[in-house]
Amino acid sequence: MTRFVHRDVLRTAWYPVAQTEDVSDAPLAVRLLGDDLVVWRGLNGALAVAPDRCPHREAPLSIGTVSNGQLSCAYHGWAFDTDGTCISIPSSGPGASVPPTAHLPCMQVQERYGLVWVCPGEPATDIVRIAQDADPAFRRLNTEVEPWATSTPRLVDNFMDFSHFPWVHTGTFGGAQDPYVPKIELSQLDDDFFGYAYEVDASNPNEAAAVSGSDDDVVHRMMSTGFALPFVVRSTIRYDDGLEHILLLCSTPVDDLNSLFTFVVWRNDDHSTDPEEILAFDRAIGAEDKAMLERVPGTLPLGRTGLVSVQSDKPSVEWRRRFAEMINQE
Repeated sequence: MTRFVHRDVLRTAWYPVAQTEDVSDAPLAVRLLGDDLVVWRGLNGALAVAPDRCPHREAPLSIGTVSNGQLSCAYHGWAFDTDGTCISIPSSGPGASVPPTAHLPCMQVQERYGLVWVCPGEPATDIVRIAQDADPAFRRLNTEVEPWATSTPRLVDNFMDFSHFPWVHTGTFGGAQDPYVPKIELSQLDDDFFGYAYEVDASNPNEAAAVSGSDDDVVHRMMSTGFALPFVVRSTIRYDDGLEHILLLCSTPVDDLNSLFTFVVWRNDDHSTDPEEILAFDRAIGAEDKAMLERVPGTLPLGRTGLVSVQSDKPSVEWRRRFAEMINQE
């Protein structure tokens, strides 16, 4: 099995671990790169992230409580501020000195695109930029963060590939697509994403009408798909009438064999359309991917001879090559 989550270089990237709304008045337990973390909010609403382990007797801090922005351990009541400082040890009494090893090593955290992003180490880059987020013509739609029982590299490999559309997505949009994949040209799409542009004819069942803005049985899509290392993929869809549908596909490694997945959508549509009508179809597409990927065991082989690839696999092969180069530089 190709183990990857403990590579130090991956600790320099940003990973979405929850929706913003998931962190409210109680601590939240998350797992990232094989490590258990706790997320909570301070008095001013700012987020804090630390190892989910009290330095006293190692109880999970996520089963504790938050009061006045301070996280208290459920075992002995030790309390921590949002910078990790241990500010109270009840058994020692008021004014007692605090051991220097009692403080929590907090991690960097940001809220962006309706998500909580964590970087366990020193960030090598910023969170990817989605220009449409600042464009009032577009609205942003968020979805829940789901556990997927599959290795994160398999998600990215899948999202970079469109030759599976006519086979995996027969219940949604893939039925009208020609299985032949023409020659793919890869390029730098913008400052953050590397990938390819292509055009497809997609099935447009009744439940997809809110997404495509069309009642036609088949719609023409001008698309691009690109990746930003290590695990973020952006897919853009433009219809002939000018409607744009941008998806940010976020895959977060829980450990070598499990992931968190969420997607964020930006659209320049009629903002009064019920978001659930739009998201329901994209969720159905994701469910088809999940059903397939959770049946594929193990991690994705990263060596040149571990998998058989053909010309249609060029985008995912390039992502795999760059990812392998990234984690092997250590």
